[in-house]
Amino acid sequence: MSWEVHFDHGIWLPQIGWWLDAPKSTPRAIVTHGHSDHIARHREIVCTRPTARFIQERLPGRREFHVLPFGQTEQLTLDCTVTLLPAGHIFGSALVLLEHAVHGTLLYTGDFKLRGGCAAEACAMPRADVLITETTFGLPRYAMPPAPDTERAIVEFCRAALAEGVTPVLFAYALGKSQELLRLLDAAGLPVAMHPHAARFARLYAELGNAMPAHRTLDTQGHRGHVVIAPAGDASLNYIHPKRTAAVTGWALDTHTRYQLGCDAAFPLSDHSDFNELLAFVDGVQPRTVYTVHGFAREFAATLRQRGLDAWALGKGNQLELSL
Repeated sequence: MSWEVHFDHGIWLPQIGWWLDAPKSTPRAIVTHGHSDHIARHREIVCTRPTARFIQERLPGRREFHVLPFGQTEQLTLDCTVTLLPAGHIFGSALVLLEHAVHGTLLYTGDFKLRGGCAAEACAMPRADVLITETTFGLPRYAMPPAPDTERAIVEFCRAALAEGVTPVLFAYALGKSQELLRLLDAAGLPVAMHPHAARFARLYAELGNAMPAHRTLDTQGHRGHVVIAPAGDASLNYIHPKRTAAVTGWALDTHTRYQLGCDAAFPLSDHSDFNELLAFVDGVQPRTVYTVHGFAREFAATLRQRGLDAWALGKGNQLELSL
């Protein structure tokens, strides 16, 4: 027998009675990481210690946490165990490996990244019968350039702006990408002023044992001579003048991104796997069946079918290809 998988924003596994990354409140959910589109006010949650702390920071309240260290297998139901493994997306992000006595093994990626990073654990790649994978960058055109090249370009952008008396502002997610940039800029010897939202999570990283470099929290007087890291679209930054802005996102591979975001530049540094990494991950897991979610789920499933795999996009119409 195989796994029964349902998609309604989050993923529902009726054979064990648990949700995966449901963005709405449920009785029981396994949560892979602390980004706001993957969490909700669930009554009972399985996750890593960092993810539990990020959830409590974003959604205060009473709930039951089952906090699992990476690699520790626990009984989830009478017939099924759960193991959390590093996903490489942000600090504490997890792959979910379920092993059922009847239905076999299922691996759910959540958001993940194979490329190494300086603020998250290295991604694992276990074998599984069934794989549910995110496909944010599931088209061939989304092939990230080598990370060191992009990182050098970011540092050069910031140094050039500071040399001209202009404040460089890097737009990035407050949780995950901002801490990655902080490490990068500190290694380059550049002083950083972090938006209060990003600084709050940097403090949590440190409390959880992932020490962050020295930085100051952004205020109206403290930005001059610093690289500013802030969430995109924050209108409260209008007091920073003159400034030079850049979006740090995998979507920078689309040439229109910086114009859409109104930035002076855009750098393709992502915390998601690109197209080639998605293919490499599927090859490594060696599943019998693949379900794709998010981003270009339909297109990536079609690519996998062309490679001879049983692959289906969850929540999407799947058009079968005929060889004529």
